[in-house]
Amino acid sequence: MTAREKQVVRESFDSLRGVAGPLSLLFYGRLFELEPGLRPMFRGDIAQQGRKLMEMLSAVVDHLDRLETLTPTLHALGRRHVSYGVVADHYGVVERALLWSLGHALEANFDEEARAAWSTAIRFVSAGMQAGAVSDPSTLAEAARAPASNPPQP
Repeated sequence: MTAREKQVVRESFDSLRGVAGPLSLLFYGRLFELEPGLRPMFRGDIAQQGRKLMEMLSAVVDHLDRLETLTPTLHALGRRHVSYGVVADHYGVVERALLWSLGHALEANFDEEARAAWSTAIRFVSAGMQAGAVSDPSTLAEAARAPASNPPQP
């Protein structure tokens, strides 16, 4: 990320801290609207799940100058999400829902620059989680059993 992208993400996240709960609920509402099939994966308290989401976003913002230090955490998170049924296609849906939610929460402050900066940060998280997911032995075994005409998603 560029220095300017980091600054934009930090400044916009500061204004979101006070609305973390509603923002996370907005996100999950949009996520389930975009992909209703994901709803059954969330059996627990959605507010608690929202707190976890906001904690992860906060960790990303707090580590913008050293994002690589989050890589082991993101890999572990990706491996854990495999057991929940998360597949590669879900990451794009999550990104769209999160950007939409950020846009609604930040309103006029979510201009093209802010959207691009957040997209970069979210793609880093997504890439780290997906790298961890594909390193999961159960994912690799499943990919080996997949027919050659239908290769697994990266």
